[in-house]
Amino acid sequence: MTPYVDFPETRELTARTLSLDSALFRYPYRVRVQDDKAVVLDLHGTEYFFHAFHYPGFHYLSSFGKRGDAPEEMLSAENLRWNGNFLWTLDSNKSELTRLGFASSGDSLLRLEAVSLDEELLRALDFVQYDDSTFIIPDYSGDSRFCLVSRQGKLLHKIGTIPTTDEDALKNAHPALAQAWRSFIDYNPRNGVLAAVTQLGEVLEIYNLKDSTHIVRIGPNGEPEFQISQGYGIPTGIMGFSDIQVTDSAIYVVFQGRAFKDIMQKAQQGINLPDGGQNIYVFSLEGKPLRKYVLDHYIHGISVDEQKGIIIATDVNKDEPIIEYKLL
Repeated sequence: MTPYVDFPETRELTARTLSLDSALFRYPYRVRVQDDKAVVLDLHGTEYFFHAFHYPGFHYLSSFGKRGDAPEEMLSAENLRWNGNFLWTLDSNKSELTRLGFASSGDSLLRLEAVSLDEELLRALDFVQYDDSTFIIPDYSGDSRFCLVSRQGKLLHKIGTIPTTDEDALKNAHPALAQAWRSFIDYNPRNGVLAAVTQLGEVLEIYNLKDSTHIVRIGPNGEPEFQISQGYGIPTGIMGFSDIQVTDSAIYVVFQGRAFKDIMQKAQQGINLPDGGQNIYVFSLEGKPLRKYVLDHYIHGISVDEQKGIIIATDVNKDEPIIEYKLL
């Protein structure tokens, strides 16, 4: 592990609120933009988990991913990924990946394919598509870091290990360790960089799948901290990262940094702290800290467009939750 302490440059950014022509969201958690389409994942959606918009105007197109337990409905939604003109979604409760495509009208999505995940995979909570035949899914058994999964949902093999210095947990508490090290991931096929950031603590991992290098950067808040209770990992340190995007030239991550003890103390006083992070950290593809953006909103999800110099973000604390930052 290589520590980082601070960023050589800090910039403050002010958001522009994007007006929507419909009120749809309960908890807008992720936003993914490609070409003239944007899709928002509503983590706690009452009727639908996903909402599609025309981009950049954010005019509503349609909703999909109907909540329910029927064969073509979803019990949960963890993430979504673009692959060309198609969208993949993950339902962890059903252990299912679904591929959708836009209808010829361009305003609604059709379910094209469903992939049931191998029973050997423990509760898939994130995924990326490595190529047309392989998915990469974090391994929550604790035995390794990632599972490589075929297009048919079969486990091919596992790679990596959790880069903890806690040798005892690594030997004796695999599931609890894996829970504490839950990570958000992203992959860029153009440069071969797979990156992961921890939901607890402050650890960034970078795997270059083209040259097989592996870099681990650890921030001032250290590794995920947890206590083991009845086999489960109970978080005791800080809320860490909440989203990540690997662009062609850098790695963008949303960082929270709030201690659980502070959250609990405020809750006991009847104070609800804003949900999300107020910082976007930018690292080079080799893990070098480049800059820190300090935001005027607390955000969860980001979609970075380096060419246009903008970041679209979601703020679950606001009635108008889709905002835009211009990179100075």
